[in-house]
Amino acid sequence: MKITIERGALLKSLNHVQSVVERRNTIPILSNVLIKAEDGQLSLTATDLDIEVIEAIDADVAQAGATTASAHTLYDIVRKLPEGAQVELSTGTDEGRLQLTAGRSRFALQALPQEDFPVMAAGSLPHRFELPAEAMRRLIDKTRFAISTEETRYYLNGIYVHAVEGGKHNALRAVATDGHRLAQVDHDLPDGASGMPGVIVPRKTVLELQKLLEGDAGTLSVGVSETKIRFEFGGIVLTSKLIDGTFPDYGRVIPSGNDKIMEVDGKRFAEAVDRVSTISTEKSRAVKLNLEEGKLTLSVTNPDSGSATEELSVSYSSPALEIGFNARYLLDITGQLDGAEATFAFADSGSPTLVRDSEDAMAVYVLMPMRV
Repeated sequence: MKITIERGALLKSLNHVQSVVERRNTIPILSNVLIKAEDGQLSLTATDLDIEVIEAIDADVAQAGATTASAHTLYDIVRKLPEGAQVELSTGTDEGRLQLTAGRSRFALQALPQEDFPVMAAGSLPHRFELPAEAMRRLIDKTRFAISTEETRYYLNGIYVHAVEGGKHNALRAVATDGHRLAQVDHDLPDGASGMPGVIVPRKTVLELQKLLEGDAGTLSVGVSETKIRFEFGGIVLTSKLIDGTFPDYGRVIPSGNDKIMEVDGKRFAEAVDRVSTISTEKSRAVKLNLEEGKLTLSVTNPDSGSATEELSVSYSSPALEIGFNARYLLDITGQLDGAEATFAFADSGSPTLVRDSEDAMAVYVLMPMRV
């Protein structure tokens, strides 16, 4: 194998694939990236046996071939090379070494045979559809904060993606919850997504996809089966196993009769919550909301460090209400809102609260209160 490629293009692709590779591996080959050169293209593949990322980029291929080398070492070397450098990758008579040459720099990296590299077979992906990369980014960005990190409830450790049909409008829906808050975001149902099974996309896959989609303005092709999901865009193919579990009936958590409505400037509200929560205890992060006509008072009391209050003008004409929330959860939700106004729908101090965005009717958030 012998190829030449510009340092910037190689670095970008290595950055994409190496983040899948775990730092600690009991299986040596999983620390490596598979490097394949043929037909004027360099293909890089990395996997942790649950996720596989393949990226193809144009390169000057003098001799086709394949090998594997340490993903993180290769990335670090290319990162430290001068900008604009031409990088030559080759395997000569010594099959156990990958030679990297750039200017006067020369490296010989330990290589493992490509035959040992595991291939992730996706099998058949019967449900296929396309949607704009921007739409996928939105579904991820607005829901991922609510993914649970509690390993015992593994079925909550991802985003539940499914088709909603037969209601007011057909939608591709993403839902995430950790039991304390819930995010539900819809996008118009793409052609081909009708009848797809509901799938739970793991947290690591969600984060990798989010990184890969950064700045991409193209179209994303998605393939889904009962056990796998595949995303294809801009020369990148990400294939992932799905979480094998049943996502809870989230519809039962979303309240429908909350009639105490507060409308508030989302940015000013978030800033006020952030200010008063400065003195809250690290453990509870509790902030109290006192609502009366036209006025909201935020307050925090910490026996160790003091107290804080702040008043905001709001649109509210229901009976007075006192309710407490985790400040961090409030900030996570208000951070997703695009519109100037945030709408809170309360029932009472012990029931879930509904939060909506004035600019985005297809996004709904639910927040459980806490005792303060």
